[in-house]
Amino acid sequence: MLKDDKTDVFARNERRLAAIFYGLTSGFEVIHGLLDRVMQMLGVKAGTGPGAYSIRPSQDATYFPDRCADILYDGKVIGVMGIIHPEVFKHFDLTLPCSALEINLEPFL
Repeated sequence: MLKDDKTDVFARNERRLAAIFYGLTSGFEVIHGLLDRVMQMLGVKAGTGPGAYSIRPSQDATYFPDRCADILYDGKVIGVMGIIHPEVFKHFDLTLPCSALEINLEPFL
């Protein structure tokens, strides 16, 4: 049976992990520590080789400039983490700084 391209909505199911730290400080170290713990529980080592994870600086309008990082696994971006930009959390009526983390767990399952 041929697939009708007009009905494909490009939907997919992915298991993802998201976390936010909301407090008096930005809490980036808390979010980074959570990432390290999650990876430790998954048996993934930090580094740049095959089967390792790392972070690299990136830019995303959701996050404060120069306070954002891509999360890489096997050289591919699987997530992002950083300090939420004040303009973003202001729209949600939040008054304290936030840090966030989101990763795709599918490569580990």
